[in-house]
Amino acid sequence: MNAPVKTPASVAASEPARTPLGALLLQHPLLRPAAALIVLLVLDALLVPGFLRLDVKDGHLYGALVDILNRAAPLMLAALGMTLVIATRGIDISVGAVVALSGTVAAMLVGGATPMLPMPLALGAALGVALLCGLWNGVLVAGIKLQPIVATLILMVAGRGLAQLLTDGQIVTVYYQPFFFMGSGYLFGLPFAVYLVAAVFAVTMLLMKKTALGLFIQSVGINPVAARLAGLRTATLLVFAYVFCSFCAGLAGLLVTSNIKSADANNAGLLLELDAILAVTLGGTSLAGGRFSLVGSMIGALIIQTLTYTIYSLGVPPEVNMVVKSIVVFVVCISQSSEFKQLIARAKRRPA
Repeated sequence: MNAPVKTPASVAASEPARTPLGALLLQHPLLRPAAALIVLLVLDALLVPGFLRLDVKDGHLYGALVDILNRAAPLMLAALGMTLVIATRGIDISVGAVVALSGTVAAMLVGGATPMLPMPLALGAALGVALLCGLWNGVLVAGIKLQPIVATLILMVAGRGLAQLLTDGQIVTVYYQPFFFMGSGYLFGLPFAVYLVAAVFAVTMLLMKKTALGLFIQSVGINPVAARLAGLRTATLLVFAYVFCSFCAGLAGLLVTSNIKSADANNAGLLLELDAILAVTLGGTSLAGGRFSLVGSMIGALIIQTLTYTIYSLGVPPEVNMVVKSIVVFVVCISQSSEFKQLIARAKRRPA
C-alpha cells in the first residue's frame, strides 16, 4: 500500500495550531498579580520621593524596596503555608494565634539577660509548639472531619488565649541580643528575614515540583474521595498541609518577636491569617482547592505590603488600609466567581 503523499497544506493542517507568544503571556495566571504589583511600584515611584533609591550604610542595603521585602517576610511565610492548606480545599484561620504562641514561647525562654535555654533549643521549642498546633488542626480536619474553618477557629481562640495566659496579658520584653538577628539582622547586605523566606520557598517549591507531593495535594483539593479511592492517603496529606502551615506561622512568629524585641500576645499576628488568605487569592490560587501557585502567593504578599506602604507614605489615615483591603478582597472574590465570568463572557458575545 502506497503511503499518502503529504503536501505542505496537509502537513500544516495536521500540526497543532501554535499560540502566539503574546497570547500565551496574556493567558498566564501570574499576569494579573504581577501587573498589579508593577502598577503599585510605579505609583510609588511617581508619588513617593526617593522610593527607588538604595543606600549602602555599614555594608547594609537600605531603601524602600528593601524595607517592603523585610516587612513582608512574616506574611510571605504565612502565605506559603496557607497556599498548601487552601490547595486541599481547606482554610486555616489560626495562623495569627500560632504566630503569637510561638513568639511567646521563644520570648519566655530567651527573654531575660540569661536565657532559660540555649537559643537553638528555645527556637526549637517554639517551633515544636507550632507543629503541635498544626497537628491539632490536622487531626480535627482529617480525623474527626470537622469543617476546616470550625476546626481552626478553635485554635484561633484558644491559641491566643493560651499565649495571654503564659504572659499574664503583659508584653514580654526580650534582652538577649543574638535573638534579634533573626528579625533585624543583615547577611551579605540584605535582611536575614529575606534569606529565611527564600530558603523556605525554595524547599517548598522543590517538594511540590520535584516530587509527587504537589500533585497529590492538588488531587485531594480537586476530589478527596476520588483521591482516596485512587490509593492516596488523603488524611496524611491533610495533616501535612496543616502542620506545614503552622510551621510557617511559627517561623513568622519568631521573626515578629525578634523584630520588635518583645512578645505581644494580644497583638502579634493579629489578622495575619486574613492577609495570608488574601495574598494566596491575589496570587491566583483557587479558594475551591485543587490549583495553587507558590510564586503567586509570594507576589500577593508583596502586593499587600506594597499597598500598605503606599497608603502610609501618602499620608492616608491607617483606618483606610482596612477599607482598601476589603475592596481588594471584594474584587478578587467577584473576579473568581463563575457566574461573574459567565456574565462577562455573555457581555462580550453580545452584538454591539
